[in-house]
Amino acid sequence: MRHTTIQSSLALLIALAPLASCSKPPATPEPQKAAAAISPAPSTPALTTPAPEPTPSTIDSSIATNVGDPANFHQVMTALQLAVEKHDTATIASLVSYPIVINPHTKEALHIGTPQAFIAQYDSIVTPHIAEVIAKQKYDNLFVNYQGAMFGNGELWIAGICRDKTCTQSDIKIRTIQNTDGKSN
Repeated sequence: MRHTTIQSSLALLIALAPLASCSKPPATPEPQKAAAAISPAPSTPALTTPAPEPTPSTIDSSIATNVGDPANFHQVMTALQLAVEKHDTATIASLVSYPIVINPHTKEALHIGTPQAFIAQYDSIVTPHIAEVIAKQKYDNLFVNYQGAMFGNGELWIAGICRDKTCTQSDIKIRTIQNTDGKSN
């Protein structure tokens, strides 16, 4: 029986051999086509919708979650921008959370503990660059996260500062001022 199975398989192979020889051998790819076959095809960019621009309502929600009451935040932001425009050092000093380190993590870091010390150092703290960033910041373009609301590229941060250990009461204050334009003050 085994002999019959081998003979049958051999007969089948012999019968199919002419059919195999009739098929065309694979063409050798031309050099350019071969290179294209080897190199990956250029990827087409995925069709994605751009991230939506933040709207006042999404900013309000982020402010409420991470900083405090959006209406209070608006008041602080407006007061800050007007005070910078008028060079009202006392108002700006009242909006700061003390103690504050100006330009933290730099050789020029200033440790300011009181509003009076802030006013005395105002011109070295609120440089023309920082004043411009504050003046140009639009509410709709704020970046907001758990650290607060960022002006510009991080030159100024406004945050909710807890007044008690449980943080049931907080103030909205300037928490960080730093020069990010790469120039010394």
